[in-house]
Amino acid sequence: MIADVAVGTTPEIPLWNDPAHSVSARVSALIEAMTLQEKIAQLYGVWVGASDEGGDVAPHQHDMEEAVDLDALLPTGLGQLTRPFGTAPVDPALGALSLLRTQARIASANRFGIPALAHEECLAGFATWGATAYPVPLSWGATFDPGLVHRMAAAIGRDMRSVGVHQGLAPVLDVVRDARWGRVEETISEDPYLVGTIGTAYVRGLEDAGIVATLKHFVGYSASRAGRNLAPAPMGPRERADILLPPFEMAIREGGARSVMHAYTDVDGVPAAADENLLTGLLRDTWGFDGTVVADYFGIAFLKTLHGIAADWAGAAGAALRAGVDVELPTVKTFGAPLAEAVTAGRVPEAVIDRALRRVLTQKAELGLLDPDWDPVPTALHDADLDDLDALRGRIDLDGPENRELARTVAEEAVVLLSNDGTLPLVRPRRIALVGPNADEPTAVLGCYSFPQHIGVHHPGTPVGIELPTLRETLAAEFPDAEVTVVRGTGVDDGDVFGIPEAVQAAREADVVVAVLGDRAGLFGRGTSGEGCDAESLALPGAQQQLLDALLDTRKPVVTVLLAGRPYALGRAVAESAAIVQSFFPGAEGTAAVAGVLSGRTNPSGRLPVSVPRGAGSQPTTYLGARLAHASEVSNIDPTPAFGFGHGLAYTAFEWSDLAVDGKEAPTDGEFSLEFTVRNTGERHGTEVVQLYLHDPVASVVQPVQRLIGYTRVPLEAGEERRVRVTVPADLASFTGRDGHRVVEPGDLELRFAASSTDTRLTASVTLTGPERRVDHTRRLHAVFAEEGAADA
Repeated sequence: MIADVAVGTTPEIPLWNDPAHSVSARVSALIEAMTLQEKIAQLYGVWVGASDEGGDVAPHQHDMEEAVDLDALLPTGLGQLTRPFGTAPVDPALGALSLLRTQARIASANRFGIPALAHEECLAGFATWGATAYPVPLSWGATFDPGLVHRMAAAIGRDMRSVGVHQGLAPVLDVVRDARWGRVEETISEDPYLVGTIGTAYVRGLEDAGIVATLKHFVGYSASRAGRNLAPAPMGPRERADILLPPFEMAIREGGARSVMHAYTDVDGVPAAADENLLTGLLRDTWGFDGTVVADYFGIAFLKTLHGIAADWAGAAGAALRAGVDVELPTVKTFGAPLAEAVTAGRVPEAVIDRALRRVLTQKAELGLLDPDWDPVPTALHDADLDDLDALRGRIDLDGPENRELARTVAEEAVVLLSNDGTLPLVRPRRIALVGPNADEPTAVLGCYSFPQHIGVHHPGTPVGIELPTLRETLAAEFPDAEVTVVRGTGVDDGDVFGIPEAVQAAREADVVVAVLGDRAGLFGRGTSGEGCDAESLALPGAQQQLLDALLDTRKPVVTVLLAGRPYALGRAVAESAAIVQSFFPGAEGTAAVAGVLSGRTNPSGRLPVSVPRGAGSQPTTYLGARLAHASEVSNIDPTPAFGFGHGLAYTAFEWSDLAVDGKEAPTDGEFSLEFTVRNTGERHGTEVVQLYLHDPVASVVQPVQRLIGYTRVPLEAGEERRVRVTVPADLASFTGRDGHRVVEPGDLELRFAASSTDTRLTASVTLTGPERRVDHTRRLHAVFAEEGAADA
């Protein structure tokens, strides 16, 4: 510990360590005491891997980074530790021991005793060996259930915090603009309101558990041309303002997110990592964000190597700092010696370093990392004998029964029944032909940021670490009296057609065929879905469509099941399948959830977070298109989806009736009140997802034909009905006007209560009156739903 102390403190406790003082005062005193090298050291991370023997972490080597000498770095301090658990398979308890010993080493090596902040990926669960693999974000969107997503995020956050992690690199708030993009599985939806509400719930869950949530990727990454990863984003300012920015705005304003990660992309020639108007002007000066902006991995170096707006590393570092980036990740590259030399030479002002440092140290202070009683031992290792490695191994369970139950609940709510001719639920089938590349594949339920697919594939001799039952296993358990014949037919993307005849024969001998198709998650071309695994078209990968068509030709009932990371065009199957079940990488409990829907044990309530295309080449399109984006007589391409956003069936039916509007006119600063009845007319319990869309027939700028402005889940017993009330603020009709400001314009509107974007049930025509009104980031963001008590019809 440094011997000097600041004025006004006792000799034993320097001001920056004294919790009796304000965080601001503590941070100011610490900055004043630091050398330039010590300041810069707090602004970068080092990519490490925990030791499976409990020793210090080892620096990780990546083909885009140079070797790091920790012994040389640590005397000046260290800002972050990058993915200590998520770099290689390690027993959680021994990984936690490795992290705590490293943190003690870091704190003792620098003059101020400051430990590092440890971050990890948590896109679909804590991305470490042995942790529960939850459904991917696209499945979160399919639940239309923010409360459930909050519970899941809180569970993930508690697991991370228990082993010493401080920050999670999630959620992804990119809005899907082109389903060919490989990272669609990481997104929540093609609709910004659904992305915002579900994403904000996830943020709250992480933050409630003490984890710093990191919003990514700010902003425009998903709008890349032709759905190519890390391609330019040809979007205008209005698309950015009205489609891509609202989820981030909501998650900051309502979720309390404490970190933001810049996007890789450039918009109109300006990379996000060097965009001062975005990272400082909008994010901080307008929205009031006071957390940290962290670099997407290697993103600052990309300013030189990919974007070409910097001549050297120092230039890249200076551009990022001026724009508002505070922390270089995953490791030190531009923020090390090049930055120090640039400051000394007068190329980069020390003031921008101090600005970033204040944000970093403020966050560390709020996390307790500057307190005199800071303890590197995480809660999961309290009362453990840290010298007994045999006793430690297996001590921490990150995949316990509560996690698995929660993962199954999310997976069940996320399964979407797209079509059904009455074949489902299956009633005591005698012979099932289970066909397809994902029928008996354990990892078919996992996304590319799950640990087994992200890291485990590089360690083939290491056990997966969690139970991943295949659909073959869960279907056999679901139908114990049925004879299940399993035939692969073809691979996910190998194009092999030689197994199709065997699959056809199995189908002919069965009562029902379950065809399990879809994706294999991977990275950078090693899969059909995932980061860097973009698609040329939305046809099923490989020979899967040929397999599916051959099965349909048998005239046996074919239930098409998709375990995938994006929506696919299904050709003849849209009309000819007996049923279609869509599940977006549903996690470790996903096959049990699908089997439950097939048997009827679970009544499906999932709704599509993205449209399912009718044609493989009709992209890019989302339901948010303006009139010119829809089918017309002047183009031979019809982009009408096979199944629209928000679509989903159940094993019961719902009737909507008796719409009442409390006043059909309201001022541009007012609100509308409406109510209607939803009744379960079927014979079993079910959940209807009420969706509210806004249609603005005449506006000063082109608008989508309709857009989602609210939703609620309504669970109903058979014969039960509820009166649903909703208050709709005029603010929800706002959009970015011609002058670049968000406005609410007077005029006629339609409020459409719908079961999906293609299934409107009730419509209210209302009018906004009075003057045009300008609104900003303090506007109201939500329609407020309420339900009256249940009644039996």
